[in-house]
Amino acid sequence: MDEILKYFPEITETQRERFARMGPLYKEWNEKINVISRRDIDSIYPHHILHSLAIAKFLTPVSGTRFLDLGTGGGFPGIPLAVIFPDCTFHLIDRIGKKVGVARSVAEALGLENITFQHGDVGECHEKFDYVVSRAVMTLDGLVRLARRNISPRGINALPNGLLCLKGGELGDEIRAARRPVVEVPLSDWFSEPYFATKQLIYTKLC
Repeated sequence: MDEILKYFPEITETQRERFARMGPLYKEWNEKINVISRRDIDSIYPHHILHSLAIAKFLTPVSGTRFLDLGTGGGFPGIPLAVIFPDCTFHLIDRIGKKVGVARSVAEALGLENITFQHGDVGECHEKFDYVVSRAVMTLDGLVRLARRNISPRGINALPNGLLCLKGGELGDEIRAARRPVVEVPLSDWFSEPYFATKQLIYTKLC
């Protein structure tokens, strides 16, 4: 929790309470259903919650912005972003039903009303969104191919509608394969912990 306050000291008391409860909720669920590596669960705040919030360092969306979290797993990055952006809406989708169930239960326990859930393939989602977000789901070219079908043509933010994904490692081949201009930001620009030394945010316009 200290990591969240370190980088987001301006959050409200309600947001603080939700982030404080988020870690224990995931630890409790992880004992029943393995949605996070058991070796990594004790690092849930820097490795999962703060990592998800890197998107909030790159983008400040206007009220009413719609996000699709593609391959949300147990709710990342969608649930932390729904806490930090309460005036935006988030639709979380994943193929694995038990993970969607955990994410739904965590969101309900936190009292989040700006999230909806879908168990299934993204091809079954026919809604349009301003941004698609994703965290370590698949290669960039695959993400672009899937995400572009769900991008709205409307433009209500200064940043054009598109894909925001969180990735790690050497991404040169992925970026070339996507054949699109991208903005690549090292997360070490925002976060000083060693974990973020090899992590990056990738944005590409899709509208």
